[in-house]
Amino acid sequence: MQQTFTLSDAFINKYKRKKPPWGFNGLGELVYMRTYSRVKPDGKNERWWETVKRVVEGTYTMQKKHIDSYQLGWNAWQAQRSAQEMYDRIFNMKFLPPGRGLWAMGTAITEERGLYAALNNCAFVSTKTIKEDSSKPFTFLMDASMVGVGVGFDTKGAGEIIVKGAKKDKNNLVYKIPDTREGWVESVGMLIDSYFHGTASITFDYDLIRGPGEPIKGFGGLSSGHEPLKEVHAGVTKILESNTDAPITVTTIVDIMNLIGKCVVAGNVRRTAEIVFGDPKSEEYLDLKNYKKNPHREEYGWTSNNSIFAELGMDYTEASKRIADNGEPGFAWLENMRGYSRMKNGKDNKDHRVAGGNPCLEQSLESYELCCLVETFPHNHADLEDYKKTLKYAYLYAKTVTLGKTHWPETNRVMLRNRRIGTSMSGIAQFITSKGLNTLREWCEEGYDELTKWDKMYSDWFAVPRSIKLSSVKPSGTVSLLVGATPGIHYPESRFYIRRMRLSKYSELIEPLKKANYHIEPAFGSEDNTVVVEVPVDVGEGIRTVKELTIWEQFNLAAFMQRHWADNQVSCTVTFDPKTETEQIPHALNYYQYHLKGISLLPRHELGAYKQMPYESIDEKLYNKMLKRLKKLTLGTIKNEEADVEKFCNNDVCELVPITGDNDDQEYSN
Repeated sequence: MQQTFTLSDAFINKYKRKKPPWGFNGLGELVYMRTYSRVKPDGKNERWWETVKRVVEGTYTMQKKHIDSYQLGWNAWQAQRSAQEMYDRIFNMKFLPPGRGLWAMGTAITEERGLYAALNNCAFVSTKTIKEDSSKPFTFLMDASMVGVGVGFDTKGAGEIIVKGAKKDKNNLVYKIPDTREGWVESVGMLIDSYFHGTASITFDYDLIRGPGEPIKGFGGLSSGHEPLKEVHAGVTKILESNTDAPITVTTIVDIMNLIGKCVVAGNVRRTAEIVFGDPKSEEYLDLKNYKKNPHREEYGWTSNNSIFAELGMDYTEASKRIADNGEPGFAWLENMRGYSRMKNGKDNKDHRVAGGNPCLEQSLESYELCCLVETFPHNHADLEDYKKTLKYAYLYAKTVTLGKTHWPETNRVMLRNRRIGTSMSGIAQFITSKGLNTLREWCEEGYDELTKWDKMYSDWFAVPRSIKLSSVKPSGTVSLLVGATPGIHYPESRFYIRRMRLSKYSELIEPLKKANYHIEPAFGSEDNTVVVEVPVDVGEGIRTVKELTIWEQFNLAAFMQRHWADNQVSCTVTFDPKTETEQIPHALNYYQYHLKGISLLPRHELGAYKQMPYESIDEKLYNKMLKRLKKLTLGTIKNEEADVEKFCNNDVCELVPITGDNDDQEYSN
């Protein structure tokens, strides 16, 4: 694969033997090798310097293609200097592209196929226009999910159309499904349309779809065969049959979206991320996860987090009672999302077309809009001036991604106009511990001004509109593990804990881990093909744990970042003690509804409550004992280790998987 921009060999040679600043006792490197290190043509896996090279060269290739296509004047010398600075700041983990970018940027996915949508984290689609859009909201969600984009959706299409039912006669259509992503998506769209419009029913032929276990080029992994698709066809048919000759319901909309999510999970994309927004006054919506009332939804209801479009001034009592049971619903204040950028700057209404948000709710989004996130680590900087330099290149990465067209016309229309990005911060708890809240406020204020400055300059250079929004706080997850940072705004559950990771029994990573004395054991429920490795983690001296923070302090920190940093949103999951803090929830929501754009809450449970959970709280004595037995981890040359990329927001709350023994990396969430 030939790239149009290449970093100089002399520059790259300086980094080939340089040790990356991996975080958390080898966990960062292990996460990288399992999740983001792609297999090269020679069968060997990328090292960090090679991944960063691929990403930076891919980024500047996108810039060059854009500049050249409009004859705007490419300066090769300036580009080389700029790319080298970006390379150094990514290599040293002062900022990182999102997991999607680390995995896809500069690969055949972007360079040859032009599938730039895969560089984005999340999206939103409204069903409000279902009368005109027909099956499009559903196929958009499916298509986006299959390229690794998490999707939010609403239920505003309920009642907008009559489900006519497919005509079952001798003129039924037969569709031979191509063995492509597009073929899968089209088949679901055809099925939905036949019921919406009352056209001939469709019989599907699955013969062209590759069998289970066959490799999937580009996106990696192995084929699941046609069964997940066949199941979603059957499930959607059953749901629409039950809704025939009646207005489409809230339940039907969410059922179809959730069935699609389940299909995508089973069909190689190991995680799906969905969030649905509904009416707080709709009992039908609020009961969607009451499986006593909706037993049919138990098999797929887990695929979405369920939130409400909260109304300013509403009574939060009833919603709070539900939260105490299972952590839902979450809250999105659409009025604030549309009306405000940073909350400190007053109402500007410049984002008045916003219709919802992404699964982790750090981005306000219009219907069919995507979001590209980038993550900075303030605590990895010596001073404010150093951080401001990092912000330039973090911004530039994210802005560059907006130059890539998608294969959805509706998305291109929105993104060409908005150029929305989300420059995030992680390690906030570590920064507050070491430098204090007032210093964080100063860095937020001056940092935001820096983003604004560079947006004006680079938007003029690219000859594109300025970004409608620039900053957010994402929840993070695996990306922050690379660095050794606390995720986003969140404080750790424990200072010391065991982080467990799942690996294939045949992974080449296992032998070096054994030599370094890491504890490895068969994975419960998947003993034949999966093992679990344990890594002791210390998040740092003096850092408070979330158990030491009241819900009020957590709400207040989210509001602080919404005021001083995020013009999009702050993704925050407030954890609470269900025994002592439940009664305070409606009061906190009532007060902070004027300071936030979104929030979710989750009852706090003990880490390690289940066998081989990803996190288990331990004390300092056990941590030191585990650390003492570890030797230097030398991964060396790893071959054919297929990257098991985390697809979406990369956080343990918004990525939902069914809790079974077959999961590659079990995560437990609401």
